[in-house]
Amino acid sequence: MPIDKHTISRAQLSNILSHEENHFLDLKAIEVSPAKLTRTIAAFANADGGDLYIGIAEDRATGIRTWKGFDNVEAANGHIQPFEQLFPLGTGFEYNFLACEGESGLVLQVEVLKSSDIKKSSDDVVYVRRGAQNLPVTTLEAHQRLEYAKGLTSFESTILEVEPQVIENSVATLEFMLYVVPGGEPGPWLTKNRLMRDNKPSVAGVLLFAESPQAILPKRCGIKVYRYGTKDAVGTRETLAFTPLTIEGHLYAQIREAVAQTTAVIEEVRRLGDAALESITYPNEALHEIITNAVLHRDYSIADDIHIRVFDNRVEVQSPGRLPAHITVDNILDERFSRNGALVWIINKFPDPPNQDVGEGLNTAFAAMRKLGLKPPLITERDNTVLVVVRHEALASTEQRILEFLETHDTIRNREAREICNISGDYVIKRVFGQLVDRGLLEQVPGTDRATTTYRPGPSFGQWRAEATPE
Repeated sequence: MPIDKHTISRAQLSNILSHEENHFLDLKAIEVSPAKLTRTIAAFANADGGDLYIGIAEDRATGIRTWKGFDNVEAANGHIQPFEQLFPLGTGFEYNFLACEGESGLVLQVEVLKSSDIKKSSDDVVYVRRGAQNLPVTTLEAHQRLEYAKGLTSFESTILEVEPQVIENSVATLEFMLYVVPGGEPGPWLTKNRLMRDNKPSVAGVLLFAESPQAILPKRCGIKVYRYGTKDAVGTRETLAFTPLTIEGHLYAQIREAVAQTTAVIEEVRRLGDAALESITYPNEALHEIITNAVLHRDYSIADDIHIRVFDNRVEVQSPGRLPAHITVDNILDERFSRNGALVWIINKFPDPPNQDVGEGLNTAFAAMRKLGLKPPLITERDNTVLVVVRHEALASTEQRILEFLETHDTIRNREAREICNISGDYVIKRVFGQLVDRGLLEQVPGTDRATTTYRPGPSFGQWRAEATPE
């Protein structure tokens, strides 16, 4: 079977060279041995699929990448032949030669789909892709986990009885085809990537590319945003601040809109500004990762929406379905499993994908909370849902937490302030104390100095307290 040759634009070339290697992408020079490259191909197939570009050189000293391809098609035979012996063309593996105006030689692109069985490299070892690494599966337990994962089916591959035009001719598809490498006609591309079968779209295809997936899959792919004016465990109609927001559209747009709308709702927490207490912004990175994780890994066979509830003291993100395969609340930050492998892979091909660091989403969220001195999210698994809770009280600024501490304590010292604010730097707290003293919110207790310096409420503390707790 002949291998297609495509000419890509300078913009597409720039896109390839600028991408960091990740869970779905690897860039290699032609000097790398074919045997070593079979590890990457096998690892992609055993994970969630990916793209391997052979013919991209990188200067180790500067990190600058350059196009340095094969002189001609025949020059790549030493790579193609061992690849096709292990990973035959058309069985989940596609090979393309890429040319670009102004660049010499041909780059070999290997497109790998997630395989239904376990693939081995030329050294007869099983590898899986984790981040930008190809990790060998060396233990019986790890091999059993991989076998278990390969035996699972997903609702995302279900074929829907709708016309192909709902995804072939959508704006999302047409815009995407201008960006993806290599481009082509929507129908063949969607079919090749298993988003259509027998000229019918799959659930994944509809979720990614239909103008209104919610009209085709009602109650299965919407997002609801609520605002409850209470700290109670359950929100009620009486405490509902406004009619819940409904966020629809294809997943790429839906994630962005959900993050923006939720951020707007929760920007009510206050911190000490230039003159008074001002609104504080929620850790956007954590919010983005938690919502992205809920959208990409929920169980779409369950007729329910994702629910984002903003309370006075917390944000809840509830997604349908239990944790997949071997994932548990205890190992979720260390292990990964894609219930919806096609969704996760294809959406990573979009410009500025929401899942840039695949497999690291919740880890990124936890790290973002720690960086700001906030308590980590809580993850719980219920009968048929997963709930991630970020407690709102942690959104208070360092200044606000110190002032709130003094509502129930007569004085505060540096050590106590560092403990309640989760800040290790002594100088950071000293600077905050200085700002609060300058504004009359704190004053130094007479007779204390150096290691014993202690602070108490200042003359403006009462005014702050009245403003912070209006009737």
